[in-house]
Amino acid sequence: MHLPFWLTTAVLFPVLLYQGKRTRQTTPRLPEASGSPFGQYGEGEPARRILVIGESTAAGVGAQTHDQGLASQLARELHEGTGQTIAWHTFGVNGIRLDALNRALEQTDLPEADVVILSMGVNDTTGFTPRKRFRQQLLELRELLEARYPAPLMLLSVPPMHLFTALPTPLRYVMGWRARLLDNIYRQLASEAPQHFRYARYPVIEDTGLLASDGYHPGIKGYRYIAEALAPELSPGIRADASPEE
Repeated sequence: MHLPFWLTTAVLFPVLLYQGKRTRQTTPRLPEASGSPFGQYGEGEPARRILVIGESTAAGVGAQTHDQGLASQLARELHEGTGQTIAWHTFGVNGIRLDALNRALEQTDLPEADVVILSMGVNDTTGFTPRKRFRQQLLELRELLEARYPAPLMLLSVPPMHLFTALPTPLRYVMGWRARLLDNIYRQLASEAPQHFRYARYPVIEDTGLLASDGYHPGIKGYRYIAEALAPELSPGIRADASPEE
């Protein structure tokens, strides 16, 4: 148990409860993206196949169609930067927590992929998932995916919720504190088991013009911004696959 966090939460509980209910009532609930959840940039056999799984970011909330979302934008960025054919697929559920995602993936026929990116943590933050349970669920997810996807699971850091200006103070800072605690688990797993986990930092979105109309999720430009920040993490491996003739 992280005693300072829980003591702070207990003291502020009446305010946090009110602000949480008020935020849910006043924040527009945007739909998941529509359209095909997969595609590719370039012709022929892909040099890399990218799969993004997780919560609202993977579901494309804030974009109108999936080809405007994170997986597609990342594939586009890699294709433009390397000249290689890049395929993408996304599987996300708005509002889902990690335990429920694991159960959903057990019943889902997922595509081939060389890189799997997990975009998760906001709903486990707001739902106060215990850190020990969150860690165990991450280990269970890795075990579930390992046979099909042997490469390390890329953990996209929990978004910096203390910077979410759509959330009032002090709720924003308490949620940000909790998000950092869960994000520390990502970092620990990537450090302890690099053969199974890899950590990637979620870029801070300071420009409100990159956000969707709810002031909470990335908009189309926001997804592009995140993709541009993540692409360098993946592009060296793609270039290494290029044959001498290319």
